[in-house]
Amino acid sequence: MKYKVTLNQKVYEVEVERGEALLLNVSDAVATPQAVQSAAPAPTAAPTIAGAGEVVASPMPGVVLSVNVAVNDRVTKGQLLLVIEAMKMENDITALRDGVITSVLVSKGSAVETGTPLVTIA
Repeated sequence: MKYKVTLNQKVYEVEVERGEALLLNVSDAVATPQAVQSAAPAPTAAPTIAGAGEVVASPMPGVVLSVNVAVNDRVTKGQLLLVIEAMKMENDITALRDGVITSVLVSKGSAVETGTPLVTIA
């Protein structure tokens, strides 16, 4: 299945084979304009992975213990977005600014790496 991923105003084409988990490590995401232009267009039924706005990425590898927001929730700077367990410690991930959640990219139990997009805030 092919997906179009928009990250920091750049469009990436991602292909996932059936049964594979989709895990995007932002530090590994590299695309040139030529690569995006030469890629086949994604099917129109493909879901949007990232919403408009600023991406909140995981600061560390771990497992998502809770997701405390949903799409269209209004958040304020410092508000708890989700909790990640890393090395047996719970780490709060908070909003860096006021805004509206435009996408939630992980769920409870998701394994994340450093740089994995978690939510977007517009």
